[in-house]
Amino acid sequence: MNDRTRTNVIINISRTLILTILSFMTFPWVCRYLGSAQVGIYTWCNTFVLYFLVLAKVGIPNLAIRECVKVKDDKEKLSNKVQTFFLIQMITTLLSFGLMCSLVFTVPDLKNNNEVIFLLSINFLSGAFSFEWLFIALEKQFYMSVRSIAVLALSTLLIIIFVTNPGDIYIYALITASVTLVTTVANLIYSRKFISYKKTMPYEFKQYIKPLLVLFSITLIISFYNQTDTFILGFIDKGKGEVASYSVGVKGIDIIIGIITALSTVFIPRAAICYAQEDKKYFNRLNKYSINICLFIVLPAIATMTMLASPITALISGNYDFSEGLGYVNAPAVLIILCSMMVTYSISDIIYGQILLPMKKERYYLYALLGGTILNIALSIVFGAVVFKDKPAIGVAIGTAVTDLFILVYLLAVTWKWISKAVFNFNSLKILIATVLVLMMTFIIRDPMHNLLVGNGISMATSYIIELVSIVLIDAIIYIGVLILLKEDLVCSFSRKRRANNNV
Repeated sequence: MNDRTRTNVIINISRTLILTILSFMTFPWVCRYLGSAQVGIYTWCNTFVLYFLVLAKVGIPNLAIRECVKVKDDKEKLSNKVQTFFLIQMITTLLSFGLMCSLVFTVPDLKNNNEVIFLLSINFLSGAFSFEWLFIALEKQFYMSVRSIAVLALSTLLIIIFVTNPGDIYIYALITASVTLVTTVANLIYSRKFISYKKTMPYEFKQYIKPLLVLFSITLIISFYNQTDTFILGFIDKGKGEVASYSVGVKGIDIIIGIITALSTVFIPRAAICYAQEDKKYFNRLNKYSINICLFIVLPAIATMTMLASPITALISGNYDFSEGLGYVNAPAVLIILCSMMVTYSISDIIYGQILLPMKKERYYLYALLGGTILNIALSIVFGAVVFKDKPAIGVAIGTAVTDLFILVYLLAVTWKWISKAVFNFNSLKILIATVLVLMMTFIIRDPMHNLLVGNGISMATSYIIELVSIVLIDAIIYIGVLILLKEDLVCSFSRKRRANNNV
């Protein structure tokens, strides 16, 4: 990979890790002071609002990235495309908000929580005009990283200051929605450096109708699929306590999935350019490189998280006793079940963004999600409301994990020519071997370390922190050490780069 791509990857991973740390500071705080019922209400309302955010975007971000990349060196043409997508976005956002309002005032469960919903709707009203896709197309990774960290750091401080009891759910909703509002304002100001908002060319809406319809369908189904589990669980679980348990478990895997999907902002523009220029050799190398990074991060994360599910969910939720009736009781089991999604969801996302999208074969992803959504609804209801009716969060988690595996298998089948060598190769086997050793080591030292810490009078919260940090560090040393011995590609590439710099 060239230096620019490698640098952007490092910037993105660094940004995601910092944002994750900030998130870990706020989410346990919120869980502790709002309580499981209020967290469940917030999660359910946010899920509802996200549907209309997706409806407002109508697939514009992915299409805009692809189109803006083609003309990013021509300010006039770039400005024309940005203005075109902005006008489409403005119309669809207003229509989406109107539809949301009509549902809020007619559906009883929604009407009862309308204050939270309308506060969170600030998120999608402002987010639709954030122009994040412009900066992705222009590969402004450093700006996006600094802005995201600064805004989230400010929101973290505000949450810690103002969210101190269950009644502060409205303040929490306002603060989280304001993050997108501030981001949008910053983007609008910075965008003027690269584009003009003055009309100089006619708008060509017609050429975007067909691709937007396809991408809108995909985006809508993606959102529906991603939120279906939480939304169905919200109807099954009237008290919303199980929704809170589920959200804590999901929060654990979101950390890793967030890192992988954040890398899409680096690879999607590159993949689009390579395929458009018919540079198939670099296109294949890029896909292999991104899959390599994905497996390098995801596989050891699965091993560690499945073994340390209890301390992870305890630290996320702020609850250190998973006895029945004390809240978040099923969070560790949900995390263990959903861990497989870190690999299935991440690889599926790479296939869509880096292979199907540049090749204009998005319809295959649409087919996969349509089938997956139907399957997810069916399995979530069966497992959540029937098989595990006393623990619906676990049932819904099983249904979601099975569905995600089904989607990945289908996408691998339709893109086998392009993805097979990127996923199934000797280097991936090296990562798997190192992961198995990490899993074994974590299993061996987990319980003795926990018993030793608790036996010496250390509090449960402190012991969980020490246990988690210590085991992760030990696992990291073993993992990297084994990969160095096996001469894994990614590890060796950085060591070769370092030697080359030292010789200059």
